[in-house]
Amino acid sequence: MELAGKTIFAFCMVLMPFMVFGDSCVDPKVKSKVYTTTEATSSMDTVFIVQFSVTCKNGLEDLTLFADISGKTLAVTRNDENTDFKYQVSFSDENKNLPSGKYDLKFYDEDGYSSLRKAQRSGENVASVKSLFTIPVNHPGVWKGQMVPSEFVALAVSAAVFYFAYSTRAKLQSS
Repeated sequence: MELAGKTIFAFCMVLMPFMVFGDSCVDPKVKSKVYTTTEATSSMDTVFIVQFSVTCKNGLEDLTLFADISGKTLAVTRNDENTDFKYQVSFSDENKNLPSGKYDLKFYDEDGYSSLRKAQRSGENVASVKSLFTIPVNHPGVWKGQMVPSEFVALAVSAAVFYFAYSTRAKLQSS
């Protein structure tokens, strides 16, 4: 019995540093590319797509990340292919709910995300939770098309040409 207790104690002492000192990204450097929908005539929703890569000063790789934009939490996916951008997050909402402007997309690691969720559940100020890094998304807004559709202009011009041609023909035949 005493040997089993000593074995469990030694096992816990060996694993304790790995459980207590979880790795966290130190001084992240982010390289990003942002896409937003700019035309409302072909889409009912505005879409934000953010591709990025993160380099940590302490060499930590394969982070589990979560994103937050305007109080909505999003999953961040990892790209396993050898590309310039290792992570991607996308978000969509109706055009009227995402007007033009600057949006801050905040990213959290697992510890930061749990702190964010705890603050949301308890009704605390979520601004007090520090994000790992932030990527600004500058959305220029969506273009809703011309004031007068081109089909209407073409129909009006063809009707005017027909009227002038018909009236000129009628004048020539009456003389």
